[in-house]
Formats: sequence, structure tokens, C-alpha cells
Amino acid sequence: MRTLRLVTTLAVAGLLAGGAAVVAATPASAATAVFSVTNNWGNGYQGQVTVTNDTSAPISSWRVEFDLPSSSTITQSWNAQQTTSGSHYTFANVSWNGNLAAGASTSFGFLVNGTGTPVNCTVNGAGCAGGPPPTTPPTTPPPTTPPPTTGTPVERHGQLRVCGTTMCDKSGARVQLRGISSMWLNWETAPYAENLSALRWMRDNWNLQVIRAAMGVEPAGAYLSDPAKARAQVETIINNAVTAGVYVIVDWHAHEAQNNQSQAVAFFGDLARRYGNLPNVIWEPYNEPLQVSWTTVIKPYHQAVVSAIRAADPDNIIVLGTPTWSQDVDVAAASPVTGTNLMYTLHFYSCTHGSSLRAKGDAAIRAGLALFVTEWGASNADGGLDGRACLPEAQSWIDWMKANGISWTAWKLDVGTDTTNLLSPGAPVTGGWTNYLHGHAPFVVANMR
Repeated sequence: MRTLRLVTTLAVAGLLAGGAAVVAATPASAATAVFSVTNNWGNGYQGQVTVTNDTSAPISSWRVEFDLPSSSTITQSWNAQQTTSGSHYTFANVSWNGNLAAGASTSFGFLVNGTGTPVNCTVNGAGCAGGPPPTTPPTTPPPTTPPPTTGTPVERHGQLRVCGTTMCDKSGARVQLRGISSMWLNWETAPYAENLSALRWMRDNWNLQVIRAAMGVEPAGAYLSDPAKARAQVETIINNAVTAGVYVIVDWHAHEAQNNQSQAVAFFGDLARRYGNLPNVIWEPYNEPLQVSWTTVIKPYHQAVVSAIRAADPDNIIVLGTPTWSQDVDVAAASPVTGTNLMYTLHFYSCTHGSSLRAKGDAAIRAGLALFVTEWGASNADGGLDGRACLPEAQSWIDWMKANGISWTAWKLDVGTDTTNLLSPGAPVTGGWTNYLHGHAPFVVANMR
């Protein structure tokens, strides 16, 4: 009876959380499984199944099976081995999550195109309602659609500010912006980031709230060798963001910005005078410093650029790059830059960076720093040249950022074979990319919605 009451409680909790709960229990040898919807965007959702060993002895494996309506399909999954036969889906444990001690749990996740939820579910061969496998689909409510919002992101949130270790909007409510970064503007294959129709489409279909203009600085064809072109690209993105009502990060996308401090001071000072009155703009003066000193190299650079910005723009947020490709936020926390509405950059790539880097972020937050992940990917740190995606670790990062109110922009809006290229060949410049998602894009889009 104790197990049955626990299962009922989990089922009700799943329904209240906005998902449908399915459970299974058989005497002595079965696990229970609870299904929930963790993200919902109307025509699709992100689902999760939590498997729990409710027996008094360890189990060494588990297998969850269910059907979806023919109008709904699973496009990606993680933390389980998926096999598919028509509309029937089977998920078996992977090597590291099959052994469950008594009372232990694990979970796997998946992305669904369509609104159908699992039916005919079994766990280790037992029916999800208990007893034999079902012969007719159980009745399950559809995922709950999030309450509608009105207005553009900027209309809803207005002027942003740093409040403690998080970001707040004009009403004092905590805000977590989610969006995407452009490719290095000097290397993009087409002007995706500069297209107003595409920006509006991402706002309306992906729930994009912020776009990052990654203006390359040092390579050939970037700002230092062609400042007029680079500036025009950035200003186009700023003006489009104002029209679309989204936020825009102006990113000095450099690795050795201290060598060109005077150019950065002039660039940000000029743009702050002309755009600093807008609530849309967020400044990022240094993308990814290399392994150089925070106190003697990076911090003095930031102080100079922050002073130039604040001479014309007293309140828009400035996000400061940190040592070692914007990873050593704990080092910056030991000697922060003096000023208001300052945040610090943390970058991760989930195949390379895990809990040890999140620990650095935790240390910085405990020290009082506000963080902004202006670049991340579900790939290796090279952007995913091997095409591999590490979604379980990426989900751990997503959960951590959500728990800490950390805003983010994912890398990168372009076409190519890298895992982090969001678009596949043939993607039109103007948007409408539902059938052109590539690499980690389905995961990124699901977590924007």
C-alpha cells in the first residue's frame, strides 16, 4: 500500500506540473515511471520520464515502452538507448544508469514534434497502470499550454538592471533572457543575423528574447581591417532588435582585446552615445580573453571600456569577459570591476565542460557576481567539428542556469556541419526554419520556448 500511495502522489504531482504522469508498479521486481512535460511550445514539447526502483532490492536494468499518436514523433532523446518501430518507442538504460539501488531514481528526456503524449506504456513489461500490459490506451490529458504573454520582450520587461546576482526588469521581477548568438559576422555564410524578418520569426516561433551580434575583431575581414563593414552589420542588428522589440548584445568578439584597447574604447563610446538611451542594448566588451592575468591585463581593459560606455550610457548592462575563454569567473569574483549593472561572462561547451566549471560559477555567485552565459553549445569546445552533441550534460547546464536565473545565448546562427550550427543547408535568410534545424538546434529551441 505504501508503494501505491507514493505512485499516486507522483502522478498527481506530474499533472500539476503541466505534464501527464504515467506510472507502473508490479510486485517485487518492477520499477515505477513518471512522465512529465518540462517545456511546451504548443506544437511540440520536451518530455521526461523518471524511473524509480520501488522494490527492496537493486535492479540492474530497465526498459520503458510506449506509443505516441501518428501525428507526434520523437526527434531527439538522451540518457537512454532509443529504438523506434512506427509509433512505438522503446527506451532502455545506458551503461551508467541501469543499476538502481532500492529507492533510487534516474531519468531520460526527449523532444516531441506534435502534442500527443505516451499511451500503452510499460516498464520492464508491466502495465503503466499496474498489472498486465494495457490493451487499450489510457486516457491522458494533453500538455498544459503556458499562459499567453502579450507584447514584445522589451515591451514586457523594459529597462534591465542587475539585482544581486541576477537580472531584473522594470518592475523588479527576475528575468532570464534566452536567445542565440550570430556567427562571427565576418565569417557568416549569409546575413542571417542581419535580417529583420528572420529576427521576428525567431521571436514569434522560438520565443527568442535576445540576439548577440558577435562582431569579429582581429581576423582578416573583421573590424580592425574593415571597420565600416563591421560597424554597419552591428548597427543593422541593433536597429532590427529595436524594431522587433528584443534585446541585443553588442559583442567585441576578440581573444586579445587588450592589444586594441583604444579601438574598443572608441567603438563602445561612440555606440553608447548613439544607442545608450535604448533599453534594448547590452554591451559585451570582450568575448573570450585567453589565459592572461585578470588583475593586470583584463580588468584594466574593462575599466577603460566601462568608463567610455558610462560616459554616455549610465544604466544599460555591461557583460565582462573573464580569463581562460571566459571560464574563470571565480578569479574575477576575487577582484571585481567597480561599477553598476555589471555582469560577468561564463562560456561552456557541454562535451568539454561539466560540473567542475559549474562549481566555478557557483563560487562566483556566492561571492556576489551576476553571470551571463553569452555563448554555449551542446558540443566540444571547438564548436562540434565532429558533429557530436552531449545533451545530458547540456541539460544539466540548462537546469543550473534556470535555477540561478542566468540568461544565455546559444552558439550560433549559421549553416554548416558543426554541431553548433543551428541551420541546415538551404535555410532561407528570412526565417521559416522549422524544417532546417541542425545539430543542437532542436535542443536549443526547445529550451528557449
